[in-house]
Amino acid sequence: MDNLSLQQARAEVVPRGVASATAIYAARAENAEIWDVEGRRYIDFAGGIAVLNVGHRHPKIIDAVSRQLGQFTHTAFQVAPYPSYIELAQRLNRLAPIEGPAKTVFFTTGAEATENAVKIARSATRRGGVVAFSGGFHGRTLLASAMTGKVLPYKKAAGPFPPEVFHLPFPSPTTGVSVQDMLKALDFLFASDVEPDRIAAFIVEPIQGEGGFHVPFPEFFDVLDRLRERHGILLIADEVQTGFARTGKMFAMEHHAIKPDLIAVAKSLAGGFPLSGVIGRAEVMDAVEPGGLGGTYGGSPVACAAALAVLDVIDEEGLAERAEQIGGIIADRIGRLSAEDGSLIAGLRGKGAMIAFDIVDRDGLPDAARAKQICGQAMEAGLLLLSCGQAGQAIRILVPLTASDELIAEGLDILEAVLTANRGAAAIS
Repeated sequence: MDNLSLQQARAEVVPRGVASATAIYAARAENAEIWDVEGRRYIDFAGGIAVLNVGHRHPKIIDAVSRQLGQFTHTAFQVAPYPSYIELAQRLNRLAPIEGPAKTVFFTTGAEATENAVKIARSATRRGGVVAFSGGFHGRTLLASAMTGKVLPYKKAAGPFPPEVFHLPFPSPTTGVSVQDMLKALDFLFASDVEPDRIAAFIVEPIQGEGGFHVPFPEFFDVLDRLRERHGILLIADEVQTGFARTGKMFAMEHHAIKPDLIAVAKSLAGGFPLSGVIGRAEVMDAVEPGGLGGTYGGSPVACAAALAVLDVIDEEGLAERAEQIGGIIADRIGRLSAEDGSLIAGLRGKGAMIAFDIVDRDGLPDAARAKQICGQAMEAGLLLLSCGQAGQAIRILVPLTASDELIAEGLDILEAVLTANRGAAAIS
């Protein structure tokens, strides 16, 4: 079995709508390294798209899951509940930046988390409208796609979408949108499309993920807080990608003084096992009638066991602090490369170990084709990288927080060599 034969088989049996960033097929993985079916080793700077903050197959997670497999794998929490669901909810309620008593419900995917957060907000406010932001990503299911602020590839030919979802420009230094620009757009929205007392919630990523790792202006959330107070609109923080120590805090919202009403979580919560959830203010969470929330696989006991171990690892190994160290290492290297003559790099940004930068052409314009090429060349050299951004021009780094300095340096050496080669090619062309 080799990568080519598997790729050919994939084309016959898997729809093209499921895209893969690479054509390598994994055989095994440890911490921040992956080996493909042909035995080739890769350094993992993708982290399963921010799922593997604690790395591949962390021994504590494997041990916790093995113990749970020896007990039972499924009962459905709605039929016969189990202690691990309760214990995980208790721990998240204590950790989450929520004002007052909190409650948590578990699901399976990030899209389930964002959609259920909206469902809860609508039930609590008795309003239907949702305001999201351009460039935001909230999932691929129909309501989640409607909230996602990017047409290609998520929305093309998939409409009509659920109504009462509106978008504002996302204010950050790297989007070229100011907070005042966002407020002006909001005034137009409230004047022309929907009155504020029909809006149930704002849904926003504390740092945009798929949209390009854009960090908002510090005052952005203060403005949302004032709008929340003035109009009775709830605030949903989509922490699916930013959560669980990635940005140097357990939750990225901890970088801000305000506290959201609801938080959607997933990805690194369970170290590679499918688990998502919504954490929120108790009185808001209790707005949905009994039976209105849940799912057959929601809060899997195996995934809950993994998640409890993940929280232990983050605490015991100081991964929030480690994220700051890793981010410093990466930003220092990329920053030095961006300062060199003829650099293709612009817009270095991020918090903690959630780092991205843009690839630009000689005129300083976004160069998505070259960003894709750089990721492909890095893979050929043994480094897994992902691109992102509205135009696909950004390269993001999501290395596991458990990776050693030596492994990170090795990966950055590969990245530097590829970037340098492309800078030379751009100068010649």
